Amino acid sequence: MTNGRTIQGKVVKVAGEKTATIIVERKVMHAKYHKTVKRFKKYLIHDEKSQLDINDVVSAIECRPISKTKSFRLSEVISKGVK
Repeated sequence: MTNGRTIQGKVVKVAGEKTATIIVERKVMHAKYHKTVKRFKKYLIHDEKSQLDINDVVSAIECRPISKTKSFRLSEVISKGVK
């Protein structure tokens, strides 16, 4: 079994009982202007124990597809967000 990708992001939405949406930010160099710009992508992650809240910073690991759009599961909560 191979280890999947690991992503780190901030929880922006808790939907349903075992699903959370995280946003992952990466910084890339603009091709023309050679300036660092931010790029964002949202991922749905599987939270088995329903322990996440909005603004938590989490780490997720790639796994088999759990649903049509969910293929990451919660690895660890890095820091709890302010309510």
